[in-house]
Order: sequence, then C-alpha cells, then structure tokens
Amino acid sequence: MAKEFIWQGRTEEQIKRLDIKTFMTLVPSRQRRSLKRGLSEQHKRLLKKVEANDPDIKTHCRDMIIMPAMIGKTIKVYNGKEYVMVLIMPDMIGHFLGEFSHTRKSVTHSSAGIGATRSSKAVSAR
Repeated sequence: MAKEFIWQGRTEEQIKRLDIKTFMTLVPSRQRRSLKRGLSEQHKRLLKKVEANDPDIKTHCRDMIIMPAMIGKTIKVYNGKEYVMVLIMPDMIGHFLGEFSHTRKSVTHSSAGIGATRSSKAVSAR
C-alpha cells in the first residue's frame, strides 16, 4: 500500500478543495504576500485554462505560484528557449513554476583542441 501524501496536515483531496484564503495561510510569507497583492491578468488566464482541463497549457508565467487546482496537470513552462513540460505533483504546492523549468544548462566540456596541450603540438591540423 502506498503512503498517503500529507501537506500541512491535509490530504491530497483536502488540498484540492482549498480556497485561496485558506491556501494563503498555509504557504510561506513570500508566496502569501504575492497572493495578497492579487493575481495578474496572465496568472488569471493560466488558472482558467487549468480549471477548464485544457490538455495543452503553455505559459511564460514562471512567477506563478503552484495552486491546489493544478495538481495532476501538465504545464509547459517557457525557459527562454523552449517549453519544458512540468508535471505538477502535490509536493510542489506553494513553489513557483520557474523552479521546475531551468533556464541554464550544465556545462559539458569536450576534449582539448589541437595545440592546446604539449602532446598535441606535433599533430598536424589536417
């Protein structure tokens, strides 16, 4: 039997039924203050798409706080080059969408070029 997910003393089903006022009391202060100021028009449009069960949701709103209504949805978040698919899990609640769509890749170095090391100075460039 799988362990039941609990967040802030509530089960996943209870979390999905939370209204914004109650949700605000459960998230950290940075997110709470952001929600208290109100959602922007872009954020409201994104929430409407989520509630309408739109299968292809794309957004540039990396600063959108993950709300309980988003649990189980797949949202494509823009990282500056492409849309990265983010599957919203219950433990992501209260985080920002941008945290799960990285904008920078890790650096991968290849082998040294010709002439870069002492042993490769004798190698011809052809």
